Amino acid sequence: MLLNKRIPKDFYKLFRTRNMEAYMMFLVALYDEGNAVYAALGLTIEEGQAIVGETIGRLAIEWMEDAEEMQDAPENRTFETRGTPSAILNTLIGWGWIRSDYDERLNTYMISFPEYSQLYVELFRRLLSEDDSRERESILSIYSALFTYQSDEEKNNEILKSALHTSKNLEMLLSNMQNGMRTYFDELSRSKNFIEIQQVLVNEINNSDSEKYAILTTTDSFYRYKESVKELISRILNQNDQQKPKLEKALYQCEKGTAAHLRAERAVQYSEEAVGLVYQIEREMDMIERKYNKLVEQKAVFAKRALARIHYIFQEGSVREDSTVRLIRMLDKCSDVDALLDRVREKVCLTAPFKMCDDNSMYRRRDSSENLFEPLPVQPQETAPETAITDFVPKPLYTKKQLRAFCDKNMRDGVFRTTGETVQSVEDLEKMMFLWQEAVRGQQKQGGVALGGELRNKEGFTFSELQIDMGDA
Repeated sequence: MLLNKRIPKDFYKLFRTRNMEAYMMFLVALYDEGNAVYAALGLTIEEGQAIVGETIGRLAIEWMEDAEEMQDAPENRTFETRGTPSAILNTLIGWGWIRSDYDERLNTYMISFPEYSQLYVELFRRLLSEDDSRERESILSIYSALFTYQSDEEKNNEILKSALHTSKNLEMLLSNMQNGMRTYFDELSRSKNFIEIQQVLVNEINNSDSEKYAILTTTDSFYRYKESVKELISRILNQNDQQKPKLEKALYQCEKGTAAHLRAERAVQYSEEAVGLVYQIEREMDMIERKYNKLVEQKAVFAKRALARIHYIFQEGSVREDSTVRLIRMLDKCSDVDALLDRVREKVCLTAPFKMCDDNSMYRRRDSSENLFEPLPVQPQETAPETAITDFVPKPLYTKKQLRAFCDKNMRDGVFRTTGETVQSVEDLEKMMFLWQEAVRGQQKQGGVALGGELRNKEGFTFSELQIDMGDA
């Protein structure tokens, strides 16, 4: 019986619900846990609910109300209860994605996946997982399969069939990469400014096809194993050529109708089938090489087109229609050309009146009297006022009188001391720094300079505790 006929009618409701992606995550999580080693007996209904709850918390899934689920839910079930793990699991069971069976030995219900559901869940897993780009393993798998067949004494043709299937997949991959490259060519041709070109280049670099291309172009993948695959194909064909006379001789020596004759005949057919598979693999590898070289050329052409497009935009401007061409078209369609030209002249402030060009205007000499050169009159230069040289001398921020007043304000017994109330503004902080500099440079007679801990006042100023013995100053 076909698997398609076993699918229940409510099975495809999952694709119509607003919570489709969430259901896909739950199915993948349940399927992975069911295939784990420790779940040899399967998952119970309670374990399934726990997995669904853990998935909701880990992925922070927000449940949305949907009409498809409301039709299948009981009338007394509210929106809050529909988003619970038990309700989600019952919905999947009701739609036929999961089967629930009662186990008498465990005295509980066990959940499992029907065969048709497994196909979809495995696809969901691939869609939800990141693209791991195993194209390098495709080349290696072809080489490994051929090497295994060449070393195997039994010569199992299933190994060659697997290599042929992998080579066809790799060829299809290269074709899809070429088609994807064409879409970027179209986007690049439609780009009208540098930002759009940059966005196209970034998208082309970050897409999955570029990652696959980067893996294929590595030195230890395509270029290396391509030659190794060809060498293995040549060895296998030589081995079959050497083995074929022995098989045919054994066939001729056996009497027809006997079991030995049937076995020998089967061996000859098996060998011919292997040769056909090897030739198909060889043709696929030739096609892969041509498509790969074509893809390399497309990458180079894409880079050149992007550079040419950037040069065009920087030198010629955008692809928008030239305003002069648009003006000429408007003049051709306008009934009152003179009025339109007058309006244009008012907008652009032309310095000379328009002249309509006719067939004879191209052959006339220009009237040089129209645009005579008139030099501008020389304006007398005003003499700049004399400036004193002292204007360029930098002036001090504070006078000695101001610094002395600040020092006397904070002096006790001939010693300048800073307290928490010394600095009330930025000016006070600068004055304190000037006093400290003068004391250090020896411009005053002082007994010594001492620094203490940090002080912080209410205004938010932080400064060091400073003590300067002013002496006889």
